[in-house]
Amino acid sequence: MKNNKPDYDGAIKHILERLERDLSPDLFYHGVAHTLDVLEAVDLCAKLEGIDGDDLEILKTGAAYHDSGFLGQYHENEETGIKIAKENLPEFGFDYKKISIISGIILATKIPQKPTNKLEELMCDADLDNLGREDFYVKTELLRLELSKQGIYKSPKEWYAGTLKFLSNHNYFTNAAKSFRQIGKEKHINEIKEILGIKWQIK
Repeated sequence: MKNNKPDYDGAIKHILERLERDLSPDLFYHGVAHTLDVLEAVDLCAKLEGIDGDDLEILKTGAAYHDSGFLGQYHENEETGIKIAKENLPEFGFDYKKISIISGIILATKIPQKPTNKLEELMCDADLDNLGREDFYVKTELLRLELSKQGIYKSPKEWYAGTLKFLSNHNYFTNAAKSFRQIGKEKHINEIKEILGIKWQIK
């Protein structure tokens, strides 16, 4: 009997090797290290949310491909990532239905995030997992440097003001992310308010 299970490991290995080889060195934040970081976060959160089996493998594949669009362009990269997934994944045994789910997972990471199901929610939370982590300031500095290479330069005050607005408007979707990262994110919000001289605290 024919085995219809996709080669999940092969598909992930393929795109990781391509990201490692072909991504611009100017992607200080959105390099392959970020994709590996997101893969680890999505695996942990998914298991805590009771996601396993094919659903977990599909989610991890989406996580591996979520920033592949940077291979082609910087802005509006999600659509390019979907195109790459649609071109590559049939070679690894993925059918139309699974590729459609993965396309939704990739598209959900577009800011502002608008997930429509549990897998997309998990992907969104994993993609911004660092907002509540101890390495938040390291990651945000890498993003600032990356954007400056794209001609988007902001003064320290402008950068922190924009970061504060982003953090304040952001919400984690899953209970797993809320339990692990919400407190850390609120800490960063208050720290940035102090940097900017804003006295009020988050409620």
